[in-house]
Amino acid sequence: MDFVLANCTHAVSFSAKHRSLKGRTKTVRGRKHRFSVIRVSNSAAEFSGSKVASSGDKKDWQVAKSSTALELLDIERGVCIPFRKYSPETVRNKVLESRGAVLSLISRGVEIVWNLGLYWSILMYDCFVGRDEEVVPFRARQLRKLLCDLGPSFIKAGQVLANRPDIIREDYMNELCILQDDVPPFPNEVAFSIIEEELGRPLEAVFSKISSQTIAAASLGQVYRATLRDSGEDVAIKVQRPKIEPIIYQDLFLFRTLASFLNGISLQKLGCNAELIVDEFGEKLLEELDYTLEARNLEDFIENFKNDPTVKIPRVYKQLSGSRVLVMEWIDGIRCTDPQAIKDAGIDVDGFLTVGVSAALRQLLEFGLFHGDPHPGNIFAMRDGRIAYVDFGNVAVLSQLNKQILIDAVVHAVNEDYAEMANDFTRLGFLAPGTDVAPIIPALEAIWQNSAGKGLSDFNFRSVTGKFNQLVYNYPIRIPERFSLVIRSLLTQEGICFTLKPNFKFLEVAYPYVAKRLLTDPNPALRERLIQVLFKDGMFQWKRLENLIVLAKENVVKMSSNPALQKKDLQGSRQVVNKLDLKDTIKDGARLFLIDEGIRRQLLLALTEDSQLHVQELVDVYRLLEDQIDIPSMALEVARDFPSVVRDLMLAWTESVLSDR
Repeated sequence: MDFVLANCTHAVSFSAKHRSLKGRTKTVRGRKHRFSVIRVSNSAAEFSGSKVASSGDKKDWQVAKSSTALELLDIERGVCIPFRKYSPETVRNKVLESRGAVLSLISRGVEIVWNLGLYWSILMYDCFVGRDEEVVPFRARQLRKLLCDLGPSFIKAGQVLANRPDIIREDYMNELCILQDDVPPFPNEVAFSIIEEELGRPLEAVFSKISSQTIAAASLGQVYRATLRDSGEDVAIKVQRPKIEPIIYQDLFLFRTLASFLNGISLQKLGCNAELIVDEFGEKLLEELDYTLEARNLEDFIENFKNDPTVKIPRVYKQLSGSRVLVMEWIDGIRCTDPQAIKDAGIDVDGFLTVGVSAALRQLLEFGLFHGDPHPGNIFAMRDGRIAYVDFGNVAVLSQLNKQILIDAVVHAVNEDYAEMANDFTRLGFLAPGTDVAPIIPALEAIWQNSAGKGLSDFNFRSVTGKFNQLVYNYPIRIPERFSLVIRSLLTQEGICFTLKPNFKFLEVAYPYVAKRLLTDPNPALRERLIQVLFKDGMFQWKRLENLIVLAKENVVKMSSNPALQKKDLQGSRQVVNKLDLKDTIKDGARLFLIDEGIRRQLLLALTEDSQLHVQELVDVYRLLEDQIDIPSMALEVARDFPSVVRDLMLAWTESVLSDR
């Protein structure tokens, strides 16, 4: 069934076979927006692939055509971003609004062409004389310095390219990674002037003191530490670089103009047009440029983790913040790259690592709102065992569908179903629709088996990513911007984990979390994934079920060792939450067994496989769970749910009778 989402920049129709959107509230970026959802009339043209929905009006068709890349992004992501700051029309209007603006654009274009052209000429000369490989480290450093000289949008482009093996070679990627942590600051007097303009008051009226040196400097802004005069609270002040907005709009216009000439090459190499890559970049860049959006990101993260005592998100002072200045709570933590300081603070390293990996996976698989830049300066260990995040200008947004596909990919990896893993890549936007995945299947199998086949002890995320980079280079695979952020984030956090514990094993922490989530998450969709994991080729995997339970219990034990998870009761003593909450899983399992004939048949067959009763396996599973389940309270929960089960059973029986007729 096709629908059109209104309130988008341009209406986009897409298939909603697996999603009911009738009058439902749609969550975007952790906030709820009302979307008016209407049925596509017969007179409306359908948007499919590269076809654009048209009302027949020539002008409207031209506008829709120019924004096809953005529409593709909305369809691919499964979310429609309302009131987006970026569109090709907005950028064009900004840079062509007056004769002076056009002259400034031409001047900027000449500056860029001259500098990049000179660098390109040097590369061509290296190739001509046959020394191109031996001077790569030097040329990579030259490129990094050149991007810094060209300004914020080029620095940001370099940061993006540092995570795009589908676009740039690995040795250049490694050099550009420096741009993520080492950007020159701008003068204090300029920064303080901007802060006063945004506040509308002198600094002395708001802050009793402010640091004379920047705490951190990035591509779009820099951070100071200050103390509020009224409350005495310490805060972090993030201030934007001066006069960067006009330059960024000019650069985006020039980038997209160049991309329009490269669409043919991009389609051949990456399976998408180059304008789509620029639109992804431009949309993310303009979001980061508006600090009011970062303030909303902060509020969303606070809401997501409000019931998680292991994660600290700083609160934002919105009354002191604006589009160019952001004032937030100061985080007094320990840098995650200082293992000795963490140990001296009495923090259990293993427990803290479990908290960190679990927090990252919750963002990715549960919330769909993911911190996109968790470098060592943005993650801290609190003295009570919590993990703290700062700097929320760069976040990845994943739709509910994207999250489910990622979980499907994990399930397919566990089941060694590499054909479905390849299809998952298409569903996530890595491959263009209709791409033949047959050549990719053996490569995926080789990557996974070589990385995980030797066991958890030899697996690390960086090795898988390195092999995946080779796959991206050899096949028409595009890494969507949001997944580029996810990959960079996971790699960065794994690197931090290696700093704290050199023999850290990513899967030894991640698998227990995934196992616990499959067994305990209240989302019914995960029950389907659990069933897929437990059945392989029609055979019930008893050993796999036992392993899931053992891993889930391991996650609970590791998490409960963290002081932040030790809750106080009314008497002030501490009670550690160290059991799996299996109520929903058991209730749903009982409901499925009674109502779903196919599941009931599979489970009964599982108990009698190979012409024998698998009583011992049942006993082994019960022994693993007996210390996790409160039988009386579980029986009470099942009894409370019994009337609704009977109702669903009657409805299922009635439906089957009517369908037979």
